[in-house]
Amino acid sequence: MNILNLFKVSIKAVGNNKMRSFLSMLGIIIGVAAVIIMMAIGQGSKESIRKELSTMGTNLLTIRPGADMRGGVRQDPSSMQTLKMADYERILREKKFVTKVSPEVTASGQAIYGNNNTNTTIYGESPDYLDIKQWVIEQGECFTEEDIKKASKKVVVGKTIVTELFGEGVDPIGKTIRFKSIPVMIVGVLKSKGYNSWGMDQDNVIIAPYTTVMKRIAAQTFFSSIVCSAITEELSDAAIEELTQILRSNHKLKEDAADDFTIRSQAEMMQTMSSTMDTVTIILVVAAAFSLLVAGIGIMNIMLVSVTERTKEIGLRMAVGATGPVISFQFLIESVLISVTGGLLGILVGCSASTFLVPMFGMPSSVPAWSIYVSFLVCVCIGVLFGYIPAQKAANMDPIEAIRHE
Repeated sequence: MNILNLFKVSIKAVGNNKMRSFLSMLGIIIGVAAVIIMMAIGQGSKESIRKELSTMGTNLLTIRPGADMRGGVRQDPSSMQTLKMADYERILREKKFVTKVSPEVTASGQAIYGNNNTNTTIYGESPDYLDIKQWVIEQGECFTEEDIKKASKKVVVGKTIVTELFGEGVDPIGKTIRFKSIPVMIVGVLKSKGYNSWGMDQDNVIIAPYTTVMKRIAAQTFFSSIVCSAITEELSDAAIEELTQILRSNHKLKEDAADDFTIRSQAEMMQTMSSTMDTVTIILVVAAAFSLLVAGIGIMNIMLVSVTERTKEIGLRMAVGATGPVISFQFLIESVLISVTGGLLGILVGCSASTFLVPMFGMPSSVPAWSIYVSFLVCVCIGVLFGYIPAQKAANMDPIEAIRHE
């Protein structure tokens, strides 16, 4: 059996029916392209989410009050007052796996300057907050630890606040605005971060000393949350364990008592979002893969037609010495040739569309290399699986009856 001659015969047979062969390939082209595009969108979305979450903070850990049961009714965690100054101070003293810590107190309201106003949220923080959340001061400076001790009415604002209250091209440093009738002076402007994946304007923010917000605006003695930064992402679990022990000890919780706080890591958020995107991607890929199944059935149909049309040719080849396995292998080669050629064209179309077309619709896209290899392997399998029945039909023909066929 000369394999090279079989390839030549198969290529000639496929070439003799160019339009029919192309239409058979078209289903494979569309199916492979659709699968690659779906995988690219899924991978691009995961990378976009990771990038978005990374801008929210470095190895971020967030401690929040936990829900509590009172009179058989579960309380809203936001109303709990379990995070106090003593917790923050003890974390600062005993931390080993945490680099930066900032208590957080928030309040929503209107920021006003002259006749202009805008709805926003003021965050009471320590200077470490800017490092934890990867904020960069573009103009002016940040408030200091001395400002925290004095509960100074100094704030750092985002670009949206500047634009809404002062307009474009105005230097707001040193100007005094009001938040809930409390005058505060702008000492710094943050570099713009824009909108995040959830459509929230990250620049619509005011950051002030946490003591200022606690005493002058929110009038409370507890924290809404405490944000920390682990030394590395790998040490996030160790940092969570450390913080848990510190807080349980500080809150004098018994061994069998549940935590009255929750700690969430950035890695946990990434894992949850990635898992969600993986599920969505699998659903989309499975839906796209059905077109490959249909394309495979189309190839089998065309090959069966081809076997019927070439019955006399098959009989003549058998009469001059071609065995059943040789005939079978020839038709398998033709089937795989159609499938693989369509797959290669589908990979080209899918990669091109993912690179140039998908981003035009504002969707993130990143073609994983493994999706190309998998697509090629799937095409080979389709050619073999759906070409097997036509190949066996050709191999099992009676040479005499085949030669007599009209």
